[in-house]
Amino acid sequence: MSSARPVTDLVSGLAPGLDPGRSVVEQLRERVAAMERRPALEPVPTLPGIADLVPMHAGSTYSVDTASLALALAAGASRAGEWVGFAGCTDFGAEAAAELGIDLARTVLVPDPGEHWLEVTAALVDVLRVVVLRPPASVDERTAGILDSRLRTRSAVLVVHGAWPRAEARLSVEESSWTGPLAGSGQLLERRARVVVRRGARPPRRADLTWPEVQGAEVRELRRASG
Repeated sequence: MSSARPVTDLVSGLAPGLDPGRSVVEQLRERVAAMERRPALEPVPTLPGIADLVPMHAGSTYSVDTASLALALAAGASRAGEWVGFAGCTDFGAEAAAELGIDLARTVLVPDPGEHWLEVTAALVDVLRVVVLRPPASVDERTAGILDSRLRTRSAVLVVHGAWPRAEARLSVEESSWTGPLAGSGQLLERRARVVVRRGARPPRRADLTWPEVQGAEVRELRRASG
């Protein structure tokens, strides 16, 4: 069952970087004001390799097909000192996020927003630089438009794990391999993946990327398949 706590309470409890001696609402308002002063299409920091493949800009939405890509798209902004958030990501791996350079002290996690996922995501977009969303169901044009408008106003970025009708670009993994033991005991050390980016009618772009282990469903499925 999802929590009915206000988003400001969630931010206060899950983002220890906030000053406990000051009003949460006041601090969030300051962050909103700072974001509103940013240009709508301002570049957003991304990881090396991804920056060349798909430079991200404020006010845009990007869709991905794996949790590891979602983490990778949020990691660059977090490394640069920005706040990031995850909504609906019940399998969020804190260790995997930290391996990619995501600062957990500036990360807000709402793992199960339930039926209020749209309101929760809009509230996170108001105060965070990059928000990763896993919607509970398919999203129509009207709903996507609500968040699109919010993103442009707040100069934020939305990364959707799944399909999205208004995505600036769609990233998917075509091929992947791991270094480390694929059977028995041991630890998967590094993932290498061929990522393809699709933008409207343009020809797709591909690149081979490497990042540390990402825990979760993909690793479990790989281990099961390898026996």
